[in-house]
Amino acid sequence: MLSKNLKYIIWFIVFVSLQILLFNRMHSIPFVNIFVYVLFLILLPFEISAVWYMLLAFCTGLIIDAFSNTLGIHAAASVLLAYMRPAVLRLYSPRDGYEKNTLPDIRHYGFLWFLKYSLLLIFCHHLALFILDAFSFYNFHLTLLRTILSSIASISVILLIQFLTLRPK
Repeated sequence: MLSKNLKYIIWFIVFVSLQILLFNRMHSIPFVNIFVYVLFLILLPFEISAVWYMLLAFCTGLIIDAFSNTLGIHAAASVLLAYMRPAVLRLYSPRDGYEKNTLPDIRHYGFLWFLKYSLLLIFCHHLALFILDAFSFYNFHLTLLRTILSSIASISVILLIQFLTLRPK
């Protein structure tokens, strides 16, 4: 139990640090923001309680907000991701259900399943984030473009991380 919790603590530190120290500073492509910290939320185990999951999402988003000077929009978008995750898991549930003691990752459920699962959560997270950032539906087409481009960039980096850390079953 302790080793599993330690693994999640390390994931949290690594993904939040990558976000704060690397990806928050990358502004070379207009309309594109890469949010790799959501991978921590996406990879949490199926068995985690809803209350703990929402709390972890809120705290993760709040830490990103503190270092990004964004006044709670990451916290709100992360809580939305946590709220939506059970519905997305039901939507993409395998016929026999999810296996015990597995994680929602490429290793256990394959590339296509992980792509659909994570892309839907990432898109909704980014859409909420950018709507809250704009705080308006004026020029919504630009917000939607920013959401699409950032989702593509984020999922690309997240898939790269998944493949680089992939271990055989």
